Amino acid sequence: MSLKKNIKAGKVNFLLATVLSVHIISNIQAETFPKSETTAELSILDKVSSKNTNIKIQVGKEFSFQNLNIKVLKCYNSQFDDDPEVTAYMQVKDNTMKNNDKVFVFNDWTFASSPSIRPFDHPVYDVWLKKCYS
Repeated sequence: MSLKKNIKAGKVNFLLATVLSVHIISNIQAETFPKSETTAELSILDKVSSKNTNIKIQVGKEFSFQNLNIKVLKCYNSQFDDDPEVTAYMQVKDNTMKNNDKVFVFNDWTFASSPSIRPFDHPVYDVWLKKCYS
């Protein structure tokens, strides 16, 4: 009498083990990467009039303020409770500039606690990140 292996059951078990492994790995990676918040709050200072304006921007949406187009692509709150850090990736265009070589006047990460690390350098406006929330 010859014994036959159940090849179909072996393929199903392998497929099930593969799907389960991918699911577990994706859950581990999802926990290690911080989730981006949905709203960023910025403070804009008009250096000419000395007027300070607080604005709220949806992450991923472009917001027009005077001659600036501001877009926040990512906004994170740190996981540490003792000294929380708020960071955001922001792009700012100046509509008055006609130089097509330089698209953005600012295109970088910004930090709420230390805006001087990556300063927003503009002759008329200063932009600071205040906080991120959902």
